[in-house]
Amino acid sequence: MTKIFPRSRALSVADDPRWARIVARDRTADGQLWYSVSTTGVYCRPSCASRAANPKNVALHDTLESARATGFRPCKRCNPDGLSLKCENAALVARACRMIEEREEEPSLEELAEAVHRSPSYFHRLFKSATGLTPKDYAAADRAKKVREGLKIGNSVTEAIYDAGFNSSGRFYEKSTGILGMTPTQYRGGGANEEIKFAVGQTSLGAILVASSKKGVASILLGDDPDKLVRDLQDRFPKAHLVGADREYEALIARVVGFVENPHIGLDLPLDVRGTAFQRRVWQALQEIPVGQHVSYAEIARRIGSPNAVRAVAGACAANNLAVAIPCHRVVRNDGALSGYAWGVARKRALLEREASQTV
Repeated sequence: MTKIFPRSRALSVADDPRWARIVARDRTADGQLWYSVSTTGVYCRPSCASRAANPKNVALHDTLESARATGFRPCKRCNPDGLSLKCENAALVARACRMIEEREEEPSLEELAEAVHRSPSYFHRLFKSATGLTPKDYAAADRAKKVREGLKIGNSVTEAIYDAGFNSSGRFYEKSTGILGMTPTQYRGGGANEEIKFAVGQTSLGAILVASSKKGVASILLGDDPDKLVRDLQDRFPKAHLVGADREYEALIARVVGFVENPHIGLDLPLDVRGTAFQRRVWQALQEIPVGQHVSYAEIARRIGSPNAVRAVAGACAANNLAVAIPCHRVVRNDGALSGYAWGVARKRALLEREASQTV
């Protein structure tokens, strides 16, 4: 007797894992697959925002040529033959950034939006999502960068100020300390003659170095070797005048050590926070995380209004000079796993466990 084997059922579109990416409008799938819809006679990219089609009427394509071979027309909404919306928006933002950088005077939001053919409100949201900054903050950061570059190549303070696009020296000097972390003259000299006081102490997590400028605490460093921490400080302030601790300053480091051991007491000390506008926004968000809690890098990106800037958030955490005072140790991966920490993952784990136990 001849056996009759049932025919294997072809995988339906609904069961195909590629269909799930289309349902999710996965932008990362753009350029990797396309789909066509027989009832509308169009083909689309996976991220298309059109109403979801019935999978019975859909065909999946691994190449753009295959989608075109259906004889259908390209969707006008998602433009599958051209750049993806993400790439198109990135190009618009890049164009606006070049416009900001090349203009002598800061262009208005309306001028930027008109140049890229978008409404001011939409462009503002788009720019902030892509860069982590508003157009105004980006322009301010660009002017600050130009001032720093001008001072480094030997321009006079006045030349650097006006070459960077500041309309008056008065406007710059109002913000100079926040922009440079010191006076323009000191910055031009590479921080020469800036006095930095420091002291080294010991905590249950190892050695700790605290350093302060006239403005406030500028560095809190953790490590195993006190001498290495001092060398690290010298590298951070190569032309500054480092002054060892006196009795009064040793009292300050005792307060910092107490804070490390018991974070719930808080650290009511002025901080000299030196960083870009974006880094400052990230660090401010970190300081708002309650003791005993932790959040993901993606959550911090959302909190500062830049959900696509997860990598930049991680970079800002890595650039933090103020261990514990700016609690970058409270930021973890999406799955809760610990990621890198400038002062060692073991210390990060110990800090989180200590805060969690003290919160209970």
